[in-house]
Amino acid sequence: MADQLAGELDGFGAELCAVFLATLPISGMAISAFPGHAPETSIFASDATSARIDELQFDLGEGPRWEALRTRQPVLLPNVQADGHAAWPVFAKAVLDYDVAALFVFPLLLGAMDVGVIELYSSSPGSLSRADHAAALQLCDAAAWKLLRHILTAGPGDGTGDKDPALEKSLLSRREVHQATGMVLAQTGLSATNALLLLRAHAFSQGLTVREVARDVVNKDLDFTPPNEDDVSVSVE
Repeated sequence: MADQLAGELDGFGAELCAVFLATLPISGMAISAFPGHAPETSIFASDATSARIDELQFDLGEGPRWEALRTRQPVLLPNVQADGHAAWPVFAKAVLDYDVAALFVFPLLLGAMDVGVIELYSSSPGSLSRADHAAALQLCDAAAWKLLRHILTAGPGDGTGDKDPALEKSLLSRREVHQATGMVLAQTGLSATNALLLLRAHAFSQGLTVREVARDVVNKDLDFTPPNEDDVSVSVE
């Protein structure tokens, strides 16, 4: 899965990624988008580590990306493995397994609109210099516009009813998760938020990713329908 994300770095994604990597002292990056009222979706990652760090936070529902989105401010962690991070303890423990020493998360904003989030990591600890921080903000401003234009112009297709297969794979990379959330919602009567939380909890308890659990739900190999109204449980066919 992470290798697949890394392999999708072509066209728009590759160009955008190359600018950040060439300008800033980072080892890799990942971008996620929030196209209009559609659910959050992963766009691409520059390498397997970036993809995994992004997916870990999506799976766990905690981490600096969520704080950046909530506060609409950058979250800068110059020594991510040394700090305790009381606000996201599970992610803080999980990140120790990866070659990620510093993590810098920037929300992509256009006025009141939340376009997405960019996660930059370095395998060496240390803060961004004042110049690098300013450059990152400028790159993020440009990326927000480019990403929005890309979604609006390329997302619906090329005017002939056809869609770019690479774009389909990237923009809809978490479609199964959202589809599975709807199925769990129907099975349990939970809210959409709690249905996704149930998927995340099951993934965490089984050592799986949320996408893997979602795939089982969509394929009807995993069913959260409770045997009665007072007992919500999981059955695996």
